[in-house]
Amino acid sequence: MTRRTVLMAAGAGPLTSGLTATASATGGAAGSDVLVVVEKSGHAVGFYDVSSGRLSRRVALPQYPHEMVVDSRRRFAYVGHYGVRMSASVGEGGSAVFVIDLAERSLVRTIDTRPFHRIHGMGIDDRDRLYALSEEKAVLLGFDTPATDQAPTRAVPAHGLKTHLFALSRDGERAFVTGLLSHTVSLVRPHDASVPPLVVTPGQLPESSCLSRDERTLYVGARRSSALVAVDARTMKVVRSRTVDGDPLRVYTVDDERLLVTDIVGRTLTLYSTTLRRIRSLRLEGIPAAVSFHPHRPLAYVSQLDTDSVAVVDLDRFSVVGGFDTGPEPDSSALLPSAA
Repeated sequence: MTRRTVLMAAGAGPLTSGLTATASATGGAAGSDVLVVVEKSGHAVGFYDVSSGRLSRRVALPQYPHEMVVDSRRRFAYVGHYGVRMSASVGEGGSAVFVIDLAERSLVRTIDTRPFHRIHGMGIDDRDRLYALSEEKAVLLGFDTPATDQAPTRAVPAHGLKTHLFALSRDGERAFVTGLLSHTVSLVRPHDASVPPLVVTPGQLPESSCLSRDERTLYVGARRSSALVAVDARTMKVVRSRTVDGDPLRVYTVDDERLLVTDIVGRTLTLYSTTLRRIRSLRLEGIPAAVSFHPHRPLAYVSQLDTDSVAVVDLDRFSVVGGFDTGPEPDSSALLPSAA
């Protein structure tokens, strides 16, 4: 496929060409799924009709938003203001969480997080409590009622250096925080800072992690070690590790048996079993960054940083079945399924 073409989705009819990043906002088709995409260097969040690739709305934000989560009712999206382009970038960074109304498709509020800067990792639990990670202060912030909170309602030390991302248990009681500079993953208790952390070094430059469906195992991508590592999520002991090709930027749980890993050096997606056996790889046109998943269909939406596009991947066939253009440097995303 070429980057400027939207392909035929699995089981669907032909799709039309996507719009470029400079396209004007247009209304999306009624009853269509919508992908909400954080565009890091576009300094915006874009809303895309996935059936056509059309941009329906773009919400401007201050410079360099990065990570995003959506509440259970798909009413609000929460975007961290990282404020610098990359983790290697020098600077104080941003100190806010942006609240996006997904129905109105507008920025409705900004939560001030000062003195906590470089807000990057974001999480939300099954009670819609929000968590945001300050990379600069190595503190995990909590917001008990983020739809109305004006400031964090709690904070706990993240027990690492340059704390970048975290995986969160469904109940919000455990957070697994990666430290890029300390080369650690810390198990902290967001609602009880008195509990001592458990810390492990799974390899060099751990960035992304995910929990198994039963939340007993944490899977970590150690980028500089080119390793995929399984950690006991209770004891924080390494139970299994394997060397992988390239640079495992992000790790996701697909189901009870499969993991999905993005490799930014090889430009590939790779499926692994939960026992870390390699299943198969798919080479993409662009550099795969973040991935989001359709809640009801075996589809993954892969942001491609250097081609300013999203690739749609059928996880059963493990092939690219669609795609469309976005604004500059798409990163985290969320799929809003049609009510039809």
